[in-house]
Amino acid sequence: MNLQQLLGIELPIIQSPMAGVQGSALAVAVSNAGGLGSLPCAMLGPDAMREELGAINRQTAHPFNVNFFCHEPPAPSPEREARWHAALAPYYTEFGIDPDTIPVGPGRAPFRAEAADLLDDFKPAVVSFHFGLPSPELLARVRALGAKIFASATTVDEAHWLEAHGVDAVIAQGLEAGGHRGIFLSDDLTTQVGTFALLPQVIQNVKVPVIAAGGIADAKGVAAAIALGAAGVQIGTAYLLCPETTTSEVHRAALRSKAARHTALTNLFTGRPARGIVNRIMRELGPINGAPPAFPLATAAIAPLRAKAEAQGLGDFSPLWSGQNASGCREIPAGELTRALAADL
Repeated sequence: MNLQQLLGIELPIIQSPMAGVQGSALAVAVSNAGGLGSLPCAMLGPDAMREELGAINRQTAHPFNVNFFCHEPPAPSPEREARWHAALAPYYTEFGIDPDTIPVGPGRAPFRAEAADLLDDFKPAVVSFHFGLPSPELLARVRALGAKIFASATTVDEAHWLEAHGVDAVIAQGLEAGGHRGIFLSDDLTTQVGTFALLPQVIQNVKVPVIAAGGIADAKGVAAAIALGAAGVQIGTAYLLCPETTTSEVHRAALRSKAARHTALTNLFTGRPARGIVNRIMRELGPINGAPPAFPLATAAIAPLRAKAEAQGLGDFSPLWSGQNASGCREIPAGELTRALAADL
Protein backbone atom coordinates (compact mmCIF):
# COMPACT_ATOMS: atom_id res chain seq x y z
CA MET A 1 0.00 0.00 0.00
CA ASN A 2 1.39 3.42 -0.92
CA LEU A 3 0.90 6.69 0.93
CA GLN A 4 -1.75 7.88 -1.49
CA GLN A 5 -3.91 4.86 -0.66
CA LEU A 6 -3.14 4.94 3.05
CA LEU A 7 -3.82 8.64 3.58
CA GLY A 8 -5.81 9.85 0.58
CA ILE A 9 -3.10 12.29 -0.48
CA GLU A 10 -2.05 13.08 -4.05
CA LEU A 11 1.74 12.71 -3.82
CA PRO A 12 3.88 10.17 -1.87
CA ILE A 13 5.94 12.96 -0.29
CA ILE A 14 6.18 13.60 3.45
CA GLN A 15 7.81 16.82 4.57
CA SER A 16 10.09 15.82 7.43
CA PRO A 17 9.19 17.46 10.75
CA MET A 18 12.11 19.76 11.61
CA ALA A 19 11.92 21.26 15.09
CA GLY A 20 13.53 24.66 15.39
CA VAL A 21 13.39 25.61 11.71
CA GLN A 22 9.69 25.46 10.89
CA GLY A 23 6.16 25.93 12.12
CA SER A 24 2.72 25.54 10.63
CA ALA A 25 3.44 27.51 7.44
CA LEU A 26 5.64 24.81 5.91
CA ALA A 27 3.22 22.03 6.82
CA VAL A 28 0.30 23.91 5.28
CA ALA A 29 2.18 24.60 2.04
CA VAL A 30 3.18 20.95 1.58
CA SER A 31 -0.25 19.55 2.43
CA ASN A 32 -1.95 22.01 0.07
CA ALA A 33 0.43 20.91 -2.70
CA GLY A 34 -0.68 17.28 -2.32
CA GLY A 35 2.02 15.95 0.01
CA LEU A 36 1.88 15.34 3.75
CA GLY A 37 2.96 18.40 5.69
CA SER A 38 4.35 17.85 9.18
CA LEU A 39 4.38 19.89 12.39
CA PRO A 40 7.24 19.12 14.82
CA CYS A 41 6.01 19.43 18.42
CA ALA A 42 9.02 18.42 20.51
CA MET A 43 9.91 22.05 21.21
CA LEU A 44 6.35 23.38 21.56
CA GLY A 45 4.50 23.92 24.82
CA PRO A 46 0.74 23.27 24.92
CA ASP A 47 -0.26 26.84 24.06
CA ALA A 48 2.12 27.08 21.10
CA MET A 49 1.05 23.64 19.91
CA ARG A 50 -2.62 24.62 20.01
CA GLU A 51 -1.88 27.83 18.11
CA GLU A 52 0.08 26.05 15.39
CA LEU A 53 -2.48 23.25 14.98
CA GLY A 54 -5.23 25.84 14.77
CA ALA A 55 -3.32 27.64 12.03
CA ILE A 56 -3.01 24.40 10.07
CA ASN A 57 -6.71 23.61 10.40
CA ARG A 58 -7.65 27.09 9.23
CA GLN A 59 -5.44 26.94 6.14
CA THR A 60 -5.78 23.40 4.82
CA ALA A 61 -8.42 20.70 4.65
CA HIS A 62 -5.81 18.15 3.58
CA PRO A 63 -4.18 15.50 5.80
CA PHE A 64 -1.19 16.51 7.92
CA ASN A 65 1.25 14.88 10.34
CA VAL A 66 2.04 15.87 13.93
CA ASN A 67 5.41 14.65 15.22
CA PHE A 68 6.66 13.95 18.75
CA PHE A 69 9.79 12.64 20.45
CA CYS A 70 9.55 9.60 22.77
CA HIS A 71 12.71 9.84 24.83
CA GLU A 72 12.80 9.10 28.54
CA PRO A 73 13.68 12.38 30.33
CA PRO A 74 16.98 11.80 32.16
CA ALA A 75 17.64 12.61 35.78
CA PRO A 76 19.87 15.71 35.95
CA SER A 77 23.48 14.86 36.78
CA PRO A 78 25.50 17.65 38.44
CA GLU A 79 28.69 15.78 37.54
CA ARG A 80 27.83 15.58 33.83
CA GLU A 81 26.67 19.21 33.86
CA ALA A 82 29.94 20.30 35.47
CA ARG A 83 31.97 18.33 32.90
CA TRP A 84 30.02 19.96 30.05
CA HIS A 85 30.49 23.46 31.49
CA ALA A 86 34.20 22.76 31.88
CA ALA A 87 34.48 21.74 28.22
CA LEU A 88 32.73 24.97 27.21
CA ALA A 89 34.60 27.21 29.68
CA PRO A 90 37.15 28.58 27.17
CA TYR A 91 34.31 29.65 24.90
CA TYR A 92 32.44 31.30 27.78
CA THR A 93 35.59 33.28 28.50
CA GLU A 94 36.01 34.21 24.83
CA PHE A 95 32.47 35.61 24.62
CA GLY A 96 32.32 37.11 28.12
CA ILE A 97 29.57 34.77 29.36
CA ASP A 98 29.14 34.06 33.08
CA PRO A 99 28.28 30.34 33.22
CA ASP A 100 26.51 30.84 36.55
CA THR A 101 23.83 32.86 34.76
CA ILE A 102 22.91 30.03 32.37
CA PRO A 103 19.58 28.40 33.25
CA VAL A 104 19.24 24.63 33.14
CA GLY A 105 16.41 23.53 30.88
CA PRO A 106 15.26 20.40 29.08
CA GLY A 107 15.08 21.85 25.54
CA ARG A 108 12.75 19.17 24.19
CA ALA A 109 9.84 17.30 25.74
CA PRO A 110 8.55 13.78 25.04
CA PHE A 111 4.96 12.92 24.12
CA ARG A 112 2.73 13.18 27.18
CA ALA A 113 -0.94 12.88 28.14
CA GLU A 114 -1.33 16.67 27.85
CA ALA A 115 -0.39 16.49 24.17
CA ALA A 116 -2.81 13.61 23.60
CA ASP A 117 -5.56 15.71 25.23
CA LEU A 118 -4.80 18.56 22.87
CA LEU A 119 -4.82 16.35 19.76
CA ASP A 120 -8.41 15.38 20.55
CA ASP A 121 -9.46 18.81 19.26
CA PHE A 122 -7.57 18.59 15.96
CA LYS A 123 -7.70 14.97 14.77
CA PRO A 124 -4.51 14.88 12.65
CA ALA A 125 -4.39 12.22 9.93
CA VAL A 126 -0.96 11.03 11.10
CA VAL A 127 0.87 11.15 14.41
CA SER A 128 4.54 10.22 14.03
CA PHE A 129 7.16 9.41 16.62
CA HIS A 130 10.95 9.57 16.87
CA PHE A 131 13.06 7.52 19.35
CA GLY A 132 10.57 4.66 19.56
CA LEU A 133 6.97 4.88 20.73
CA PRO A 134 5.14 6.25 23.78
CA SER A 135 3.56 3.98 26.38
CA PRO A 136 0.84 1.54 25.25
CA GLU A 137 -1.74 3.70 27.05
CA LEU A 138 -0.72 6.85 25.19
CA LEU A 139 -0.47 4.96 21.91
CA ALA A 140 -4.03 3.69 22.41
CA ARG A 141 -5.19 7.26 22.86
CA VAL A 142 -3.57 8.26 19.56
CA ARG A 143 -5.17 5.27 17.86
CA ALA A 144 -8.58 6.30 19.27
CA LEU A 145 -8.23 9.66 17.46
CA GLY A 146 -8.39 7.78 14.17
CA ALA A 147 -4.82 8.81 13.35
CA LYS A 148 -2.35 6.60 11.50
CA ILE A 149 0.81 5.99 13.54
CA PHE A 150 4.21 6.30 11.87
CA ALA A 151 7.62 5.95 13.54
CA SER A 152 11.29 6.02 12.59
CA ALA A 153 13.51 2.94 12.43
CA THR A 154 17.24 3.03 11.73
CA THR A 155 17.73 -0.75 11.68
CA VAL A 156 15.75 -3.85 10.70
CA ASP A 157 15.46 -4.73 14.41
CA GLU A 158 13.86 -1.37 15.14
CA ALA A 159 11.46 -1.82 12.22
CA HIS A 160 10.44 -5.25 13.59
CA TRP A 161 9.90 -3.75 17.04
CA LEU A 162 7.74 -0.93 15.67
CA GLU A 163 5.64 -3.33 13.61
CA ALA A 164 5.13 -5.56 16.65
CA HIS A 165 3.93 -2.53 18.60
CA GLY A 166 1.29 -1.63 16.03
CA VAL A 167 2.56 1.15 13.78
CA ASP A 168 0.79 1.71 10.45
CA ALA A 169 4.03 2.54 8.61
CA VAL A 170 7.76 2.50 9.29
CA ILE A 171 10.01 5.40 8.31
CA ALA A 172 13.35 3.84 7.34
CA GLN A 173 15.82 6.56 8.31
CA GLY A 174 19.13 6.11 6.54
CA LEU A 175 22.46 7.32 7.88
CA GLU A 176 22.43 10.26 5.43
CA ALA A 177 19.46 11.96 7.09
CA GLY A 178 19.81 15.35 8.72
CA GLY A 179 18.82 16.08 12.31
CA HIS A 180 18.43 13.56 15.09
CA ARG A 181 18.95 9.87 14.52
CA GLY A 182 15.79 7.93 15.32
CA ILE A 183 17.91 5.19 16.90
CA PHE A 184 16.26 3.76 20.03
CA LEU A 185 17.04 0.07 20.61
CA SER A 186 20.78 0.68 20.90
CA ASP A 187 23.34 3.45 21.31
CA ASP A 188 25.71 1.75 18.86
CA LEU A 189 26.15 4.06 15.88
CA THR A 190 27.90 1.31 13.91
CA THR A 191 24.45 -0.24 13.39
CA GLN A 192 23.48 2.72 11.20
CA VAL A 193 23.45 2.22 7.42
CA GLY A 194 22.59 4.24 4.33
CA THR A 195 19.05 4.70 3.06
CA PHE A 196 19.34 2.56 -0.04
CA ALA A 197 20.93 -0.26 1.97
CA LEU A 198 18.37 -0.02 4.79
CA LEU A 199 15.21 0.42 2.70
CA PRO A 200 15.13 -2.96 0.88
CA GLN A 201 16.08 -4.82 4.05
CA VAL A 202 13.24 -3.26 6.01
CA ILE A 203 10.77 -3.87 3.17
CA GLN A 204 11.76 -7.55 3.12
CA ASN A 205 11.28 -7.92 6.86
CA VAL A 206 8.03 -6.11 7.69
CA LYS A 207 4.52 -6.22 6.27
CA VAL A 208 3.55 -2.58 6.92
CA PRO A 209 4.34 0.17 4.37
CA VAL A 210 7.88 1.54 4.52
CA ILE A 211 8.81 5.18 3.91
CA ALA A 212 12.33 6.08 2.78
CA ALA A 213 14.16 8.94 4.52
CA GLY A 214 17.70 10.29 4.27
CA GLY A 215 19.78 11.75 1.46
CA ILE A 216 16.88 12.01 -1.01
CA ALA A 217 16.85 15.50 -2.45
CA ASP A 218 15.33 15.46 -5.94
CA ALA A 219 12.81 13.78 -8.21
CA LYS A 220 15.25 11.09 -9.35
CA GLY A 221 15.98 10.10 -5.75
CA VAL A 222 12.26 9.93 -4.98
CA ALA A 223 11.66 7.75 -8.04
CA ALA A 224 14.55 5.46 -7.05
CA ALA A 225 13.12 4.93 -3.57
CA ILE A 226 9.68 4.18 -4.98
CA ALA A 227 11.25 1.76 -7.48
CA LEU A 228 12.84 -0.11 -4.56
CA GLY A 229 9.41 -0.57 -3.01
CA ALA A 230 9.02 2.45 -0.73
CA ALA A 231 5.43 3.48 -0.07
CA GLY A 232 6.61 7.09 0.02
CA VAL A 233 9.56 9.33 0.75
CA GLN A 234 10.19 11.66 3.69
CA ILE A 235 12.32 14.71 2.82
CA GLY A 236 13.64 17.42 5.10
CA THR A 237 16.88 19.12 4.05
CA ALA A 238 15.61 20.11 0.59
CA TYR A 239 12.94 22.29 2.24
CA LEU A 240 15.30 24.26 4.49
CA LEU A 241 15.70 27.24 2.13
CA CYS A 242 11.99 27.54 1.31
CA PRO A 243 10.43 30.86 2.38
CA GLU A 244 7.92 29.04 4.61
CA THR A 245 10.67 27.84 6.96
CA THR A 246 12.13 29.75 9.90
CA THR A 247 15.69 28.66 9.06
CA SER A 248 18.10 31.30 10.41
CA GLU A 249 20.23 33.39 8.08
CA VAL A 250 23.37 31.76 9.49
CA HIS A 251 21.94 28.31 8.75
CA ARG A 252 20.78 29.37 5.27
CA ALA A 253 24.23 30.73 4.44
CA ALA A 254 25.83 27.43 5.48
CA LEU A 255 23.40 25.42 3.35
CA ARG A 256 24.19 27.57 0.30
CA SER A 257 27.95 27.18 0.80
CA LYS A 258 30.48 24.43 0.14
CA ALA A 259 30.44 23.77 3.90
CA ALA A 260 27.19 21.85 3.40
CA ARG A 261 29.17 19.08 1.68
CA HIS A 262 30.71 18.13 5.03
CA THR A 263 28.27 16.90 7.67
CA ALA A 264 28.74 14.68 10.70
CA LEU A 265 26.75 13.05 13.46
CA THR A 266 27.22 15.05 16.64
CA ASN A 267 25.94 14.96 20.22
CA LEU A 268 27.27 18.40 21.14
CA PHE A 269 24.05 20.36 20.70
CA THR A 270 21.52 18.15 22.47
CA GLY A 271 23.32 15.15 23.92
CA ARG A 272 22.00 12.78 21.26
CA PRO A 273 23.49 12.02 17.81
CA ALA A 274 22.15 14.29 15.07
CA ARG A 275 23.55 15.17 11.64
CA GLY A 276 24.61 18.72 10.93
CA ILE A 277 27.09 20.76 8.92
CA VAL A 278 30.53 20.63 10.55
CA ASN A 279 31.35 23.89 12.30
CA ARG A 280 33.90 25.26 14.74
CA ILE A 281 32.75 23.54 17.92
CA MET A 282 32.38 20.18 16.15
CA ARG A 283 35.92 20.49 14.82
CA GLU A 284 37.44 21.61 18.13
CA LEU A 285 35.63 19.27 20.55
CA GLY A 286 35.06 16.43 18.12
CA PRO A 287 31.53 15.78 16.82
CA ILE A 288 30.89 12.96 19.31
CA ASN A 289 32.16 13.87 22.77
CA GLY A 290 31.72 12.32 26.23
CA ALA A 291 31.18 15.66 27.98
CA PRO A 292 27.58 16.63 27.07
CA PRO A 293 24.89 15.48 29.50
CA ALA A 294 22.14 13.12 28.36
CA PHE A 295 19.59 14.26 25.80
CA PRO A 296 18.15 16.86 25.86
CA LEU A 297 20.02 18.46 28.76
CA ALA A 298 23.06 19.54 26.72
CA THR A 299 21.11 22.29 24.97
CA ALA A 300 20.96 24.94 27.69
CA ALA A 301 24.73 25.30 28.22
CA ILE A 302 25.50 25.89 24.55
CA ALA A 303 22.56 28.23 23.85
CA PRO A 304 24.25 31.50 24.98
CA LEU A 305 27.32 30.71 22.85
CA ARG A 306 25.08 30.15 19.87
CA ALA A 307 23.30 33.46 20.48
CA LYS A 308 26.54 35.44 20.81
CA ALA A 309 28.06 33.92 17.66
CA GLU A 310 24.91 34.26 15.56
CA ALA A 311 24.75 37.95 16.53
CA GLN A 312 28.11 38.23 14.74
CA GLY A 313 26.83 36.27 11.74
CA LEU A 314 28.66 33.09 12.75
CA GLY A 315 27.31 29.55 12.98
CA ASP A 316 30.23 28.33 15.10
CA PHE A 317 28.00 27.07 17.92
CA SER A 318 24.74 26.52 16.04
CA PRO A 319 23.14 23.17 15.19
CA LEU A 320 23.26 23.53 11.41
CA TRP A 321 21.11 20.47 10.78
CA SER A 322 21.47 19.05 7.29
CA GLY A 323 21.49 15.69 5.58
CA GLN A 324 24.47 14.54 3.56
CA ASN A 325 22.83 15.74 0.35
CA ALA A 326 21.99 19.45 0.48
CA SER A 327 22.13 19.73 -3.31
CA GLY A 328 18.35 19.76 -3.50
CA CYS A 329 17.92 22.85 -1.32
CA ARG A 330 16.00 25.37 -3.39
CA GLU A 331 14.79 28.85 -2.54
CA ILE A 332 11.34 28.30 -3.99
CA PRO A 333 7.90 27.98 -2.39
CA ALA A 334 7.48 24.67 -0.57
CA GLY A 335 4.43 23.74 -2.63
CA GLU A 336 6.41 24.13 -5.84
CA LEU A 337 9.25 22.05 -4.40
CA THR A 338 6.85 19.30 -3.31
CA ARG A 339 5.43 18.97 -6.81
CA ALA A 340 8.93 19.04 -8.32
CA LEU A 341 10.04 16.19 -6.05
CA ALA A 342 7.25 14.01 -7.46
CA ALA A 343 7.83 15.00 -11.09
CA ASP A 344 9.40 11.68 -12.17
CA LEU A 345 6.68 9.43 -10.76
